Amino acid sequence: MTEERTWDVEEALAVALAPDAAYAVVADVRRMKDWSPEVIRIWTKGRRFVGVNRRGPWVWFTTCRVVIADPGREFAFDVASFGLPIARWGYRFAAVEGGTLITEYWSDHRRTGWRRRVAELLGLVFTGTPPAQRAARNRAGMRTTLVRLRAACGGAP
Repeated sequence: MTEERTWDVEEALAVALAPDAAYAVVADVRRMKDWSPEVIRIWTKGRRFVGVNRRGPWVWFTTCRVVIADPGREFAFDVASFGLPIARWGYRFAAVEGGTLITEYWSDHRRTGWRRRVAELLGLVFTGTPPAQRAARNRAGMRTTLVRLRAACGGAP
């Protein structure tokens, strides 16, 4: 029997800023530690950055590369660990009455082959998250991130 997996997750929340302003807040990746329940440190260099993350006793790092930087519309980065593709994390921005609907999304890139098996093993060892629980944990983290992000953007519209 094949294990059913969720490969893509998204959550959305409206904030009281215009799309360009909300984008500017999110695109400053150094501030991710202020919102994410896992990110504890960020080092940046151009379109690349390293994130240090923590969940309980587990600490791990990821290397990231900004792949979409479309002000007011979308910001996204690809995540790798030990050179293996892990996921894409991103944010879409849509104008709504009084502000912006920010949609945070995650797409798991560990879908096939030996790289999937190695990346999932590394993910379990470094994050303590079994592959079958990853989407649910990311969804919960997104909800926390978006609530904190809304507060940083002046609340709800």
